[in-house]
Amino acid sequence: MAIREHVAGIPVWRRMPSKPRPERNEATADVVVVGGGPVGLTVALDLGRRGHHVVLINRLSFVAAGSKAICFAKRTLDIWNRLHVADAMVEKGLVWNLGKVFRGASSEPIYQFDMQPVKEQKMPGFINLQQYHAEDVLIDALDALPNVELRWGHEARAVDHSADGAALTVEASDGSYLLGAKWIIACDGARSPIRGMLGLDFDGQSFEDNFLIADIRMTGRNLAERWFWFDPPFNPGRSALLHQQPDDVWRLDFQLGQGIDKAACVRPENVEPYIRGMLGADIDFQPEWYSVYSFQCRRMARFVHDRVIFAGDSAHLVSPFGARGCNGGIADADNLGWKVDLLLRGEAGPLLLESYNEEAILVADENILNSSRSTSFISPPNEAARHLRDAVLELAAEHDFARPFVNSGRLSDAVGLQGTSLFTPDEEDAEWTGIAPGLPAIDAPVGGGWLLDRLRTGGFTLLTAGDPVDVPRGVDHARLEDLGDSEGLVARRYDLARGSAYLFRPDQYVAARWRRPSRRLVIDAMARAKGSGQ
Repeated sequence: MAIREHVAGIPVWRRMPSKPRPERNEATADVVVVGGGPVGLTVALDLGRRGHHVVLINRLSFVAAGSKAICFAKRTLDIWNRLHVADAMVEKGLVWNLGKVFRGASSEPIYQFDMQPVKEQKMPGFINLQQYHAEDVLIDALDALPNVELRWGHEARAVDHSADGAALTVEASDGSYLLGAKWIIACDGARSPIRGMLGLDFDGQSFEDNFLIADIRMTGRNLAERWFWFDPPFNPGRSALLHQQPDDVWRLDFQLGQGIDKAACVRPENVEPYIRGMLGADIDFQPEWYSVYSFQCRRMARFVHDRVIFAGDSAHLVSPFGARGCNGGIADADNLGWKVDLLLRGEAGPLLLESYNEEAILVADENILNSSRSTSFISPPNEAARHLRDAVLELAAEHDFARPFVNSGRLSDAVGLQGTSLFTPDEEDAEWTGIAPGLPAIDAPVGGGWLLDRLRTGGFTLLTAGDPVDVPRGVDHARLEDLGDSEGLVARRYDLARGSAYLFRPDQYVAARWRRPSRRLVIDAMARAKGSGQ
């Protein structure tokens, strides 16, 4: 294995500066975020950029290395772009849009797919980037905000909450203290201590199959694609996956089956045959990190409990197939940030926070459904399912119609929220081919820049075409004529005929659209989007 500092068996990527406990128990912060992974860092950055006093505590005093999330989807990149950190992610990451699926020993894929079918957008379909690099970018952005404090090596030990506020008992290296909060956001992972302290449910199922991750370092190769194998000769009867990462690191994933000796499976002499079988007998590589994992699909019944809110793995878990875990957690952070902001400003009430339950659970259920279906295809639970899977693979090799049924992990994509409570339905007599209320905005080039950059104001934005609209106070206004839509892509993608208008939420979801907009319609749609006008 590559030599790296370890603490309690966890590999260390970056030591973080430790802070002593405060001299006295503290007055209430606007928000305390528990957990310094990508989800906690993202929601802290969102709220910090909105001007709120945020304290983030993290049990570890370092950023961990090792095998964690590596695949970040376009929707996640669009969210990070809104927070002005995506450019650094993309610059460091390995960009890819194409995935290929192989079967057996054939070097020709039976199926391939494009993760960015709508071209001419700022962000790519996917990047591969080790989680610790993503955390580095987020931490550096947070360190630049004077209203955000990161406390590494501070662990939550007890939580007290009511409808009016919350407090944490926090343990630092030099003692404990009490930290008050108007809101606590628990992003403390799959084993969430906060969830345990509150005695909350976490229902779902565990899967017994096991998978080997081999992160290795090798040079001289370049593969900006995702490769997946069913029944390859180097892992017969099972599956395998290959991703390249930055810094000449490669992620290799091998299905192992049930009832294995996990300790034996990560011994170098047992891992090496898999690696050489996949990449070639003469491959020159250095081991980086080996581990074995199994997985669960679970979620809480509710994500909001008085002043304690759950996001990411603390609220829901999926299998790794489709990269829906961390990407789903970033979607939680995106959904939550603007809503907590409005609550703190006194511009919204409890119904807006209840919409986080509604929308985030819808997204979690969609991800769990797709993840479970992928699991059943990759690791069939019985012989009937295996025969069906093999029949699909046989047909896919020769027939186009069968290829979309090949499920090597339906990769993470933005989940539509159509029909939920905050979105205004279309006018009954209006005909549209554009992006419906409840769907996230799609990017397009405008005036030497990008549409989503124009929509990252942090508030509600009204996009209009042609005829003037009396825009209500507090709404940012973007006129199609001023954007420089020289190629007409915005007009076509949004079906934005003259006189039409779109209202975007702060998270860049479409809140409403009209063929005949008016000041009153915009005001009513904003009230509905804030949970105060159903």
